[in-house]
Amino acid sequence: MEAQSDRPAKAVPVESPVPVWDADHLRLAVTAAGVALWSWNVDTNRLTMDERAFHLWGVPPSGSVTFDDLSSHIHPADRDRVKAAFAATRAIIGAYEIDFRIMVGEEVRWVSARGQGNDADIVNRVMYGIFLDVTGRKQAEEGHELLAGEMSHRVKNLLAIASGLTAITSRSAKTTSEMAKELTHRLTALGRAHDLVRPLPGHAGKAALLGDLLTVLLAPYDDMGAFSGRVRVSVPRTGVGEQAATTLALVIHELATNSLKYGALSSLTGTLDISCAPDETEVVIFWTERGGPPVVSPTGETGYGSKLLNRAMTLQLGGSISCDWSASGVIVKLNMTKDSLAH
Repeated sequence: MEAQSDRPAKAVPVESPVPVWDADHLRLAVTAAGVALWSWNVDTNRLTMDERAFHLWGVPPSGSVTFDDLSSHIHPADRDRVKAAFAATRAIIGAYEIDFRIMVGEEVRWVSARGQGNDADIVNRVMYGIFLDVTGRKQAEEGHELLAGEMSHRVKNLLAIASGLTAITSRSAKTTSEMAKELTHRLTALGRAHDLVRPLPGHAGKAALLGDLLTVLLAPYDDMGAFSGRVRVSVPRTGVGEQAATTLALVIHELATNSLKYGALSSLTGTLDISCAPDETEVVIFWTERGGPPVVSPTGETGYGSKLLNRAMTLQLGGSISCDWSASGVIVKLNMTKDSLAH
């Protein structure tokens, strides 16, 4: 018979139970995730929201609000869609999600509302869900769509330019070799102009003179070279900064493309004059076309090119652009400050 040991039995560690999240823990997690909470009484149509939700919607905290109260803050373009979507949530099986815009003063915010449809998990006639501020994501998506649209617009323009330059070159060239040489020269000049519109990272050009910048940009479209052919540039000696040069190049490139497709540069007898009105604080450039096909003022919805021009002039150069659709040829006025042009 074995003797029993007097040593105490070795303690066996007991695994701790899985921690239970209490209300404080849940609140910390919800706050960290940027989640706003709401509940909806399906009988009274009243919503109860937490402090973050009231802040997101820009309304003062109260015991409860109705769906109609919040609807007044929904962007008018989204209001009917959101109302119809919320009315249909009780027929949706499983989770649902809808993104829409709200107005907080002059600010536009994007909100994502999420919850459970088909009365799933409903408690005492009350449904529960969350709001998320997805403004940053939506702005990024809009930026990507804008960039994709701009790239598509540029590709179409380059194809139109190549076709137009070929037609221009064929008018003056007497042999195929001469035409090939001149067309290559024009396309090379177009490449230099395109570098000014979208410089490579780390290779942006230094500040330039306004006249030199315009000459380089318009050289591909002139039959005998800038200053002496049908494209005439007469501007004062004004410096243009790197950032402004890129934006202004974009504007001039767009105007030249339009002229090559529809205006004076599409005609054998067409001329283009670029002049600048003297002023102490402003730079006013006049783009004057003559001798082209009859000019007709555009009607209907504004095209992508026009939107691009307006955005570049107003947002990036802090200036303005206006057009005079005179019968003898379009006159475009580009107005900007000398300070904005110098940056």
